[in-house]
Amino acid sequence: MCEYAQPATQIRYTLHCRHHNPASDFITNTLMLMPDSYSLTAVRGPLLHFTDNPFVVDEQNACEHVPDGMLVLNKGRIIDTGPADDVRKRHPQLTAVEDFGRNSLIMPGFVDVHSHYSQTHIIGAYGEQLLDWLNRYTFPEEMKFADHQYASAVADTFLNQLLSNGTTTAMVFATSHPVSVDAFFEQAQQRNLRMIAGKVLMDRNAPSALCDTPESAYHDTKRLINTWHRKPGTRLEYAITPRFAPTSSDAQLEMAGRLKREHPDVAVQSHLSENRKEVQWVAELFPDCEGYLDVYDQHRLVTDRSVFAHCIHTTDAEVERLAAARSAIAFCPTANLFLGSGLFDLRRATDAGISIGLGTDIGAGTSFSMLQTMGEAYKVAQLQQQSLSAIQAFYLATLGGARALKLDDRIGSFTIGKEADFIVLNLQATPLLDSRMQQTTTLEERLFVLMTLGDDRTVQHTFVHGTPIRAVS
Repeated sequence: MCEYAQPATQIRYTLHCRHHNPASDFITNTLMLMPDSYSLTAVRGPLLHFTDNPFVVDEQNACEHVPDGMLVLNKGRIIDTGPADDVRKRHPQLTAVEDFGRNSLIMPGFVDVHSHYSQTHIIGAYGEQLLDWLNRYTFPEEMKFADHQYASAVADTFLNQLLSNGTTTAMVFATSHPVSVDAFFEQAQQRNLRMIAGKVLMDRNAPSALCDTPESAYHDTKRLINTWHRKPGTRLEYAITPRFAPTSSDAQLEMAGRLKREHPDVAVQSHLSENRKEVQWVAELFPDCEGYLDVYDQHRLVTDRSVFAHCIHTTDAEVERLAAARSAIAFCPTANLFLGSGLFDLRRATDAGISIGLGTDIGAGTSFSMLQTMGEAYKVAQLQQQSLSAIQAFYLATLGGARALKLDDRIGSFTIGKEADFIVLNLQATPLLDSRMQQTTTLEERLFVLMTLGDDRTVQHTFVHGTPIRAVS
């Protein structure tokens, strides 16, 4: 562990968040933000963030680790950072410093680049591979989201789970019901979260209660974009969201491409080559396309703001096209293993220069924890005789995810001026974690222990826009 002298600064504020409470104590309450008058001037402790891509540059040059560091915060942004003693000299007026001690690690909030909030209640549903799982579990559950009250309650649970696991930004699928998007963004707005979400577009090969039409989907999506995308006073963005090629007709995909052209700063999210039967089905439905990706490409949906989940069974030509378009991939290891979909070839994608982030893919994904998601990503790489270092994994979960979402100018690192979304990890959160940490001597070892043994208990505090989260009844 890194040693440093304890500061003499008096701590003026006491955080009222979860510390070592059981996860249930945190989740069963509604998460609210502290009032503005309670904001912290600075936080102190070991800092870690990324400045470059460790898949491209030497790992030691891709991150900055300050054993005794400090972040100075003002109006939700980082205004200074560095070694604590140096920062204090630059800011002698600091009167409120929260010191988290040497057995912590302060780092940017996790970024989840692919999830379905509407599937929160079916996480851990037994059996089935992708197509059968959709019909048996997903579609029946998503029918309930025509009810705003139901959708709002699930969004509340979903966002509480994200925050308790240290995730401060996510790209999220709603359902085909416009009200499901309203409910999600309303809950995210209450928490001042930076979120991206969109109404699912699907006009065939699904229950009629979930199907829209190209015309209704166009008008609903236009209304949602105008209502929520970069709404003043919020940190919300919209994503045009065709579920996947099999549930959209050519007419609807053409409409989605039209929406993208009309709103070039809006993101696109969908699924690509998750399951072999799915890939075969796409070939049957779109015989005039050269492959699965070409379905999206012919409708001008393969862009530099597009994020495609899974990409397990993509061809080399499709990987090259994704790289050329500067599209991103969401690597979702727990979902890929749970549904038996296959093993994502991380090395091929990184060698091609594609931006990659990690996705929990709730509810086929089995954990809201990005720490556990990193651990499973390591195992997926191992099964292919590939390596995924702890430095690389934490990059994917922070700055890598921010880059995949084209949000790295705002979040993902401790660069001065960025939004102050960050977390405090407790290296002694459990007896086993504490015992194992005592055997480590390097940062890399500690990070690897965190991603193999850590979970929501490890996340001691979550800060959103510089404000600590607390649980209230």
